[in-house]
Amino acid sequence: MRVVLDTNILIGALITRGTPPDGLYRAWLRGEFTLVTSTAQMAEIADVLARPRLQRFLDADEAAALVENIDTRAVVLADPPDVHLSPDPADNPILAAAIAGKADLIVSGDKRHMLALGEAEGIPIVTAREALDRLGIA
Repeated sequence: MRVVLDTNILIGALITRGTPPDGLYRAWLRGEFTLVTSTAQMAEIADVLARPRLQRFLDADEAAALVENIDTRAVVLADPPDVHLSPDPADNPILAAAIAGKADLIVSGDKRHMLALGEAEGIPIVTAREALDRLGIA
């Protein structure tokens, strides 16, 4: 299964162990699904992880490993087409990667914008807990 994890899910996984985002992150590392992302999201992840206010919550080595190695463990799209589906323009690159990467699922913690959409061109947008259920991950 091809899955897009919104940046908030990946960052949340690095901050708090034992949560649904962490479960998804660990499942991806075990190869239980294919992560689909884009160079734009990779830049966003690096930017967020570099914010000083997050440093005390992160394992610096794990955060660095994610940034440095995501492109070797994921399908990375260099230039997905522009989409304008979310009222929050920052969400559109995530949606574009999902659509261009033919994802089966988009996972987000953004209730206000992403989850409120429900789907993007037929691709369900779900919470991390729902994604674990759909993927059959305990």
